[in-house]
Amino acid sequence: MSLYVKKGIKFFSIKFARVHTKKSIMNKINAAITAVGGYVPEYRLTNKILETMIDTTDEWIKTRTGVEERRILKGEGLGTSDLGVGAVNDLLKKRGISPDEIDCLICATVTPDMSFPATANIICDKVGIKNAFGFDVGAACSGFLFALTTGSSLIESGRYKKVIVVGADKMSSIVDYSDRTTCVIFGDGAGAVLLEATNEEVGVLDSLLRSDGSGRPHLHMKAGGSVKPSSVETVLAKEHYIYQEGQVVFKFAVKGMADISYDLMQKNNLTADDIAWLVPHQANLRIIDATANRMNLPKEKVMINIQKYGNTTAGTIPLCLWDWEKKLKKGDNIILAAFGGGFTWGATLVKWAYDTK
Repeated sequence: MSLYVKKGIKFFSIKFARVHTKKSIMNKINAAITAVGGYVPEYRLTNKILETMIDTTDEWIKTRTGVEERRILKGEGLGTSDLGVGAVNDLLKKRGISPDEIDCLICATVTPDMSFPATANIICDKVGIKNAFGFDVGAACSGFLFALTTGSSLIESGRYKKVIVVGADKMSSIVDYSDRTTCVIFGDGAGAVLLEATNEEVGVLDSLLRSDGSGRPHLHMKAGGSVKPSSVETVLAKEHYIYQEGQVVFKFAVKGMADISYDLMQKNNLTADDIAWLVPHQANLRIIDATANRMNLPKEKVMINIQKYGNTTAGTIPLCLWDWEKKLKKGDNIILAAFGGGFTWGATLVKWAYDTK
């Protein structure tokens, strides 16, 4: 029997409230990752090749970064969209759906094909996605997490059924290959995930995202924007390449990525035993190790492929999911973590939604 409490002329049923709350939880829409795609170019720029280009050694690079080789997109007229196309086509094929079913495509990148239109729109055109809208997210190495959270919100609203989130960067287009402090780190690549609605307790469950624009002097591109438009002078001064103050960025990255990952665990009452995988941005092996240590996670629970691809900026996290997809099991708790220029940083909790066949 229901318990009624009289309040004025209205009656409130506690039993009904409990049933209604339970029903609301059951009907809650979550954004589940239902497919992963990836693409990396064929050409491998190894440390041995870099030894012939700049004053460095294979041992020096591996010790300080963990990178052994990186993929480089070669070919006239090829850009970030072509990397994204490879990842999206891989995703659609594995999921067995057509481009017409996609409602939205979000592309996280700092190396767009051009200032406008959005690289997301170019990817849609090249793939044949006709019934969707698209836009780019620029948050440097944290871009994929920012885009994933945005895409999840679109799904959770109930208005959209299938959203693709792409992380793609052709970093070779903004790297100075005479600067050994940056050219040894970065590579080209793209990864993509498909988000779909589900009422199960799986999917993108929580995110902590942060940004601090005061960090921009330490990691940025000096020219090419509205403050300092492109000119002969900026090109000759090499101001269209990555500028990075390595030690400062390293210090902020270690604290930012490690702390926010730990905070996300604390917020969701999770311990290291509850986490199946840490999926860290592949910036530097020492930063990855520091994050895992802060979370008290053993190395066997950490996805690492920096040795194969280097830092592909927005592409690193989805490329890890692509590489490890067959090892992921439905119900696995995984934490995605990143730190990027700007500064931007964040962590996202995902409960994996499927077993790979």
